[in-house]
Amino acid sequence: MRPTYFSDSKAVASMRRRRLLLALAAAPFASGLSLMPRDAHAAQGVIEGRDRWLFPAWESYAADDTQACLKVVDLIGAAVSKLAAHDVRCSLVVAPLKARAAADKLPEGAALSPAVAQRYAAILAKGKQAGLDFVDAAAALANVDTREDSTYIRADYHWSAHTAEAVADATADRLSAPGVLRGEPTDQPALGDWTEEMEYGDLAALLSPERKRAVGKDRFIVREETGGGGLLADATPVVQVVGNSMVQPYLGFPQRLAHALGRPVGLTWKFGDTGPWKTLLDYLESPAFSSQRPQAIVWQFNEGQMAYGPGASGQWDATSIMSEAAWLDRLDKALMR
Repeated sequence: MRPTYFSDSKAVASMRRRRLLLALAAAPFASGLSLMPRDAHAAQGVIEGRDRWLFPAWESYAADDTQACLKVVDLIGAAVSKLAAHDVRCSLVVAPLKARAAADKLPEGAALSPAVAQRYAAILAKGKQAGLDFVDAAAALANVDTREDSTYIRADYHWSAHTAEAVADATADRLSAPGVLRGEPTDQPALGDWTEEMEYGDLAALLSPERKRAVGKDRFIVREETGGGGLLADATPVVQVVGNSMVQPYLGFPQRLAHALGRPVGLTWKFGDTGPWKTLLDYLESPAFSSQRPQAIVWQFNEGQMAYGPGASGQWDATSIMSEAAWLDRLDKALMR
């Protein structure tokens, strides 16, 4: 029987085709709207840019929070060290800010501030200094053929499926280095043909009916599912992807990673308001992890949330918020089981 190449969960089955949904749109409004540039045309938490492009107003492209991001890298480093002590490697993927990927589509007269322009590189540099394996997802954008698709979806929060696959390939390159994964690759799972769907983006859905109609629908270029989606529940992942809706199956990150590695890849993803800290705990505290630990975890973040640790009130839903000490304690307990 062919192994499962991505697995987990009821959420995958229930989202077989569309719904990118509002991955981050619910929770951040309370605190995020204060970060809107004053000169931007913003409504309902959305910034309208050039050529009907939309940007999330809860992610600032002006405010300098670099130092807070670097403190979060320290916390990530503590977690990665604990995983490594239990023979689980961890690679980090930070989805770039949409305003970074499509800076030329920001509102007239708007631009990334110098601090934000340099922030992604600062995060990676801090990670390298600490010996962490950060995948350069911003550099992977250069591998997206923009004649076929944009790097991010015009009126949606998310990166495109072509970008998801480019970042998955970059991640696979890191995990394919000699000695990183044990065992031999198996046959690569097939990827479906590209297909196109016309839908309103999740940011467009936040606009008034009149503005939504004016912005119009987007082309969602995604792959057809193959083999019933490849969901065979009895497989054992060699690599587990843990993240938010950027890595959901609809956009193809776990499938492409499995294809590139020739290894079973598992998936645990939650919407953005759960946050990366609680999502990782949910996986580590699960029976799946305690019964069969993967060789590696790919832990995915969003750049716009990198300044926020597990105790960031107003960023995560109430059940996800905890102190750093409590979070590290739960991490230790999950690894000791």
